[in-house]
Amino acid sequence: MTIPTQQKALLLPEPHAPFVVRTVDVYKPEAGEVLVRVEATALNPVDWKIQAWNFLVDEYPAVVGTDITGTVVELGEGVTNVAVGDKIVWQGWFANRLASFQQYTIAKVDRVAKIPPSVSFEQAATIPVGAAAAYVGLYGIKQKEGGANLTPSWIEGGRGNYTGQPIVIFGGSSSVGQYAIQFAKLSGFSPIITTASPRNYDHVKSLGATHTINRSLSPSDIVAEVKKITSEPVQIVYDAISEEDTQNTAYDILAPGGTVVITLAQNVAQEKIGKDKSIIHTLGNVHIEHNHALGVGFFSHLTEYLASGDIKPNQFELVPGGLEAIPKGLERLRNGEVSARKLVVNPNETV
Repeated sequence: MTIPTQQKALLLPEPHAPFVVRTVDVYKPEAGEVLVRVEATALNPVDWKIQAWNFLVDEYPAVVGTDITGTVVELGEGVTNVAVGDKIVWQGWFANRLASFQQYTIAKVDRVAKIPPSVSFEQAATIPVGAAAAYVGLYGIKQKEGGANLTPSWIEGGRGNYTGQPIVIFGGSSSVGQYAIQFAKLSGFSPIITTASPRNYDHVKSLGATHTINRSLSPSDIVAEVKKITSEPVQIVYDAISEEDTQNTAYDILAPGGTVVITLAQNVAQEKIGKDKSIIHTLGNVHIEHNHALGVGFFSHLTEYLASGDIKPNQFELVPGGLEAIPKGLERLRNGEVSARKLVVNPNETV
């Protein structure tokens, strides 16, 4: 494959500006890196939030996007675990050379996985960000932007380690919630209780949820439904929605000594908070130093998880039009018009 010297990229020219497609240089991989032709990238709410709120980006013009799959086209010095032509999936970062809203990008090879033949580029592109939020939230160290410090399912003795212990997951049909259910299953939790819309009950059960609760019930009714399902103390609640009402309901369900994991800023009523329950605001990205080892562990096992079906990608909608289609897709996310699936774009469709 001939590697071009220039490529198309979707840029944020300056804070709060509209996205624009421009021509930029193709990067050169450094030691421990590879250059990849981006075959598919999924869209995430954080991408429109960066545009709207101006955070996580250090310099402009900026390329964002962090759910990535592609074909390796050039190796940096010392790379031996992947080869030119390999199909890989990984999580990017909000730095131009590591981001996905462009036709070529850079991947750090200690945190990539080869895509098995049974999984498409588009399917695999739904995994990195949602899965990271789930496994960092569950298995990360117990600190800000970490997790509940459970034993990872992929280490020796980790699979099935929590057999017989209940877990409650708010937002089981969300991208993050779907992966939280699957990791809970790998870790042995039972029952796995999740809130969802009735139309998504069958899907979340196919991922491993054992019990569903209608997300539209009142907080008190959700608490009551959990008590009907299990009399065991709930030591782990994962709130993939993390709005004010879900955080407070999650905290009410949590047993003394337990941990609730949230994905947005803490909004539990101050009068409820005591020393006997932990609240962890997770940030699922493997480029954060204290999450690095988790990312290495996860991606070293992802190929086998995908091949075996232990991890199933999110459902997706392929949005035609390449990079030009991303702004409208992000607007759909911002307006809450996407449910139980990820929007995926192929940057190399860009005219």
